[in-house]
Amino acid sequence: MKTDIQIAQEAQMKHIGEIASQIGLSDNDLDYHGKYKAKISLDVWKRVKDNADGKLILVTAINPTPAGEGKTTTTVGLGQAMVKAGKKAMIALREPSLGPCFGIKGGAAGGGYAQAVPMEDINLHFTGDFHAITSAHNLLAAMLDNSIQQGNVLNIDPRQIVFKRVMDMNDRALRNIVIGLGGKMDGIPRQNGFDITVASEIMAILCLAEDLMDLKERFSKIVVAYTYDGLPITAKDLEAEGAMALLMKDAIKPNLVQTLENTPVFIHGGPFANIAHGCNSVVATKLGLKLTDYLITEAGFGADLGAEKFFNLKCRFAGLKPDLTVLVATVRALKLNGGISKENLGNENLEALASGIVNLEKHIENIAKFGVPVVVALNRFPTDTQAELEFVRERCGKLGVEVALSEVFTKGGDGGSELVETVLKTLDEKKSNFKVLYGEDEPIRIKIEKICKNIYGAEDVAFTKEAEVSMKKYEEMGYAKLPICMAKTQYSLSDDPTKLGRPTGFTITVRELRLSAGAGFLVPITGAIMTMPGLPKRPAAMNMDIDSEGKITGLF
Repeated sequence: MKTDIQIAQEAQMKHIGEIASQIGLSDNDLDYHGKYKAKISLDVWKRVKDNADGKLILVTAINPTPAGEGKTTTTVGLGQAMVKAGKKAMIALREPSLGPCFGIKGGAAGGGYAQAVPMEDINLHFTGDFHAITSAHNLLAAMLDNSIQQGNVLNIDPRQIVFKRVMDMNDRALRNIVIGLGGKMDGIPRQNGFDITVASEIMAILCLAEDLMDLKERFSKIVVAYTYDGLPITAKDLEAEGAMALLMKDAIKPNLVQTLENTPVFIHGGPFANIAHGCNSVVATKLGLKLTDYLITEAGFGADLGAEKFFNLKCRFAGLKPDLTVLVATVRALKLNGGISKENLGNENLEALASGIVNLEKHIENIAKFGVPVVVALNRFPTDTQAELEFVRERCGKLGVEVALSEVFTKGGDGGSELVETVLKTLDEKKSNFKVLYGEDEPIRIKIEKICKNIYGAEDVAFTKEAEVSMKKYEEMGYAKLPICMAKTQYSLSDDPTKLGRPTGFTITVRELRLSAGAGFLVPITGAIMTMPGLPKRPAAMNMDIDSEGKITGLF
């Protein structure tokens, strides 16, 4: 089979104005970025806000494995299949980060014959949103250090600065650095560091803000440091929020592209799923619901991170009510969860499948706790045997959940016909009774414990002394009602990435607790979470090139 980029480069794309017309938009609603990309004017919302909402379908997955699951591919393929079935549907995805693109993970536009295009543009700079986020973030960091340099009228304690700088690249050498070296005119020397842009609070805010003024208001609440008296210093104290919002005036507009089969796609925002909430923007999602009958979106990593945060954070903030969840799995990934090595996944092994399917079952149970119906999308591989496929159907059937085979990677929309049929049938037969897992008035500790015990299956939750001190501090500062955004490994339901399947009897340890006051949540840190990744021994960038005709190679 051809590579993703070869397939994407052969795509018969339509002018983006034609794609926009499919969802009722005209030239006046678009800011064109060439022939195949456009930003949507925020004025469109004023015109469509009273329209009835379409059905909101969330695509999530089991815990990711080296075997691959295909969550974004399924999201794109389901959207294409919906349109082939005669339905008015569109897709809403996150934007890819340059760091993973040039590192090891790859892009975020789907794969095979279920891709968003132009794939090269989407994965490389796109419309500049991440650059705007990086600039707004680093402007605030610069104004913070400048305030200290210019007399420190705000009484900022340089030892209590909690706001790093960011860049959209994997660069481990910048994790821990010393700035301000040189002399008196070069700033105050202090230890600092960089996070990757997708871990920035500015990114999280972009994806939760309702509009430009809400964005600016959230910026003003960002806590960047503390005074010698322990009082918080915010972006508003530094008078930075206006200039930051100015830099973001275009970035807040959703980006419109298309799939290989010309289905409309919003791609907007891209917060880390294991640090932030891992969902595309509220602006794009709410607008999409007003423009179509079925909006298919995704949330990062497994359902224990992406779906939990989609429900407890994004839906809570935006007042969204999901109608259905599609849970993506593969026979290969389930067998890997059952203890089989990657090299042997092509062999039939019902025993390993029985051991590993417990991961899928736990995610099904978790989604049910939010009152949302679920369908399992089983990405079919050539090595899957009929006995293995039937085993998955039978086990899911015992939980009252239907399984649909998906072959969208190799067949595009045509490969999603069974999935569409099952999705539409489930939407007809089962109504969503969506509810969040915890109330805002519950204590911080209880909210964390509810997630860890109900979603991860932890037996207990331990808090370090540092985390206990921070919890008390944030309660005293008036942040006790903020919801929780857990930072945890994506590879396991536990905080230990080596514990696959459905671990039991484990304790989740909260190492520290961070405040994202602008985004509006608290971040408990568990395990070894990295906010500035490094490059692998052989980065993907080493395989990439461009020729004299402008043709890109090696990009997946």
